[in-house]
Amino acid sequence: MTDVMTRADALPTARGPVSAAVLEVLAGTREPSDLPSGPGLDPYGEDLQLALYVLYELHYHGFAGVDEELEWEPELLRLRRSLETTFLTALQAEVPAGDDVDAEVGALLVEQVGGDGPSYRLAADGELWQLREYVIHRSIYHLKEADPQAWVIPRIDGQAKASLVTVEHDEFGAGRGERVHAKVFADMMAELDLDPRYHGYLEAAPAEALAPVNLMSLCGLHRRWRGASVGQFALIEVTSSPGSARLVKAMQRLGLGEGAQAFYAEHVEADAVHEQLVRRGLLADLVAREPSLAADVVFGMRALTLLEDRLGDHLVRSWDAGSSSLRG
Repeated sequence: MTDVMTRADALPTARGPVSAAVLEVLAGTREPSDLPSGPGLDPYGEDLQLALYVLYELHYHGFAGVDEELEWEPELLRLRRSLETTFLTALQAEVPAGDDVDAEVGALLVEQVGGDGPSYRLAADGELWQLREYVIHRSIYHLKEADPQAWVIPRIDGQAKASLVTVEHDEFGAGRGERVHAKVFADMMAELDLDPRYHGYLEAAPAEALAPVNLMSLCGLHRRWRGASVGQFALIEVTSSPGSARLVKAMQRLGLGEGAQAFYAEHVEADAVHEQLVRRGLLADLVAREPSLAADVVFGMRALTLLEDRLGDHLVRSWDAGSSSLRG
């Protein structure tokens, strides 16, 4: 068993001038007042996505040797706001508008036949190295699973809050530290001979793997985007059960034991139950209380789907070319 709080604390390597400047400030070799403004960056590129991820991490566990007071450094927050605006503007330009939450969830419940995403590939004929790469990409979120959505709790009320907290209670182990989902994921990584430490693979994770987590952090940290954060939470809970079943099938086909299968096996059952709580408790009550949030809920679902599809496409393209999907 491994301790998910064991961390690979070293700051990552910069991927461009903006992430370099941010990392220099965190390392104490650059003054915050000397930060660049950030416009003109590729919204989905390595430089912007790493810079955003590192800035958001100051609100999670942070990095060893980095002054904790930098979490609220005005110049870092100013730059983060600029990067967020670039990222959000690009997403809003690509994501179709909509406000029918019931229809959106209904569409998500229709299982895709003959899909070509990573979980379909892995279930059908994926190799062990591809499964391990998939788990590495997912570790960027799952080692902080459900943390970004915890910020939403004080921002909603009534049955919506009760339903969200009920699901989060399960995500955080239902009172048992060894059953916290991030911990179970770390244990699975150890079973697969991967580095289970928090940020063990931050250096290897491309922008496509950072972007979905950055969107969750962005919406969790901004009360303005609470509806989108709830939408993302709902998307994950409603859609993860079939994908988890495919990953269990992949592991069984590859001859991996129950220790490796435990994380995804648990999500096959748990998220089937969570789906009902999310649909009938969280979403229905939230939209009834605040109808104006319906469009944000749909945006959250669609924007996260867009970014997850980009990550999936990156994996499949790399595997089809016979190459690794990881950086370096």
